[in-house]
Amino acid sequence: MKKKYILYGTSACHLCEDAEKLINSTIQDMHIIYAKIDITENDNLLQKYGLKIPVFQCLSTKQDLNWPFNEVALELFIKAQ
Repeated sequence: MKKKYILYGTSACHLCEDAEKLINSTIQDMHIIYAKIDITENDNLLQKYGLKIPVFQCLSTKQDLNWPFNEVALELFIKAQ
């Protein structure tokens, strides 16, 4: 079974683009999938994550990995879930 994650960000966020590239290159051999959510489309998400994006969240544990993170931190986060 694949673990599910969410990448919270916005469409005009270069850090979000960097995070997405890092995630895509890191998860190639892992059994996970993720969806991107634009926080500007939801006031609650905008209030919660506005200054923290990009944020990578595990759906099952609701644990967040806040930016900045690198490949090692991302791998450790995924393995801990």
